[in-house]
Amino acid sequence: MDLEKLSIDNLLRFMVEQQASDLHIKPMRPPLMRLKGKLLPLKCDPISPEAVQSMLQGILNDRLREILDRDMAVDFGYSVPGVSRFRASVFLQRGTCSAAFRRVPFNFPSLQDWGLPPVLADFAKLPQGLVLITGPTGSGKSSTLAALMRLIADTRLVHIVTVEDPIEFLFNDNLAAVTQREIGTDTPSFQMALPNALRQDPDVIMVGEMRDVETMQTVLTAAETGHLVFSTLHTNSAAQTIDRIIDSFPEGNHRQIRQQLAAVLQAVVSMKLVERKDGSGLTSAVEILTRTPRVTKLIHQGNLEALDEEIESSVAYHKMQSMNQSLAALVVNNQVEMETALGASANPGDLDLILRKFLYAASAGQSTEGDEMAEPLSDFSKILELQEVKKHYDDLQERHQSELTERDNEIAELHARLAEYERNQTAGGSEAEKYTRETERLNKQIAVLRQEYEAKIERLSSRIRELSGGTERQPVAAEASEKKGFFRR
Repeated sequence: MDLEKLSIDNLLRFMVEQQASDLHIKPMRPPLMRLKGKLLPLKCDPISPEAVQSMLQGILNDRLREILDRDMAVDFGYSVPGVSRFRASVFLQRGTCSAAFRRVPFNFPSLQDWGLPPVLADFAKLPQGLVLITGPTGSGKSSTLAALMRLIADTRLVHIVTVEDPIEFLFNDNLAAVTQREIGTDTPSFQMALPNALRQDPDVIMVGEMRDVETMQTVLTAAETGHLVFSTLHTNSAAQTIDRIIDSFPEGNHRQIRQQLAAVLQAVVSMKLVERKDGSGLTSAVEILTRTPRVTKLIHQGNLEALDEEIESSVAYHKMQSMNQSLAALVVNNQVEMETALGASANPGDLDLILRKFLYAASAGQSTEGDEMAEPLSDFSKILELQEVKKHYDDLQERHQSELTERDNEIAELHARLAEYERNQTAGGSEAEKYTRETERLNKQIAVLRQEYEAKIERLSSRIRELSGGTERQPVAAEASEKKGFFRR
């Protein structure tokens, strides 16, 4: 890039063209851009301190210059027409000016576009309470918060009041009316803006960041009075978030703050960006804590150590998930390398145990890689749902196989009985034929014997007639013949 044409606006245009997320400008170095999570220098000569001073002074108005001179740092929103909006931070380092710019697109993605778990959309439907989005710098807190505000603006007839330093994403009125106030431009401070916001008939209040005790106390009070409040905090987990809020207050107020948090806290979403397996960029791992009677009791008692266990055991019903479970889901869904997930985990030993269980189950089942799963890929509850479905499928398969075995046994038994019946039928047919032949033989024998007996009777009758003698005796013989017997009187 030609140094003669180097300007803040040109650098920001080039940054958007390269789809970079951040631009860093410091003396005696070329400008640096963050691409896919990596900070890379541009191919140009280093910029002199005087050139940096001139470029940055050109985008500051009198008020911002006064703040920079007084506080040695100033944060503000900056727009390049037709390109994008940026969150700018100009500060002194080693006595010279430096700056960092974060790209804030005019048209920002929705929760679905970000690939975040669907349970986050339920937070936009809450009537009241406190929802916190947490994570380190650059983890996607502001983008997630903006997506939630956009969802509320598109779906609810409410008044949204935001207090930001500076304003990043610009919201348009839709079903909801949106009022955006910037610290330093529209109000002096968070401490003054929040009490004023409560008098502006808000339904939803969005606080850019809870930076101090006064802001935290006002946020808790606003949530207690029936408003739905969203804010961010630089913490890495739900338990750490609650502990951070409580410890920000004097020790004598800890019990009161625990009671307030237990009463108003609806959800804590902790985010972390990790590099994708294919090198195409970054994806979010998300820890989610939601309000349940058990969670409320643990916060009230100050038993924050048990929150992690409660989160991990409430995935299926309450859609909570720990950071390790979200990282495991990304690995199982083939989005993140196992080594990358272990490096991003605050407790890699537990994550390794989770992954070994899944990977062992996959190898035992000899599963092959199939079609890529639908978004959201960081939602661990989907993994449990698939496990439950597989369990039911295996149970049905086992039951079906058992029924098939029973049917096969019944069929085999019926075949055996049929074969036996056929054998009996064959054997019975042979006996009948044998009896028939024997009957016919006996009938023939009887017929022969009858003929022989009749012939003998005839011979005897003839002999008797002869012995009776004479024709005068013939009537007697005839009479005897009529009696049909050998003994005649």
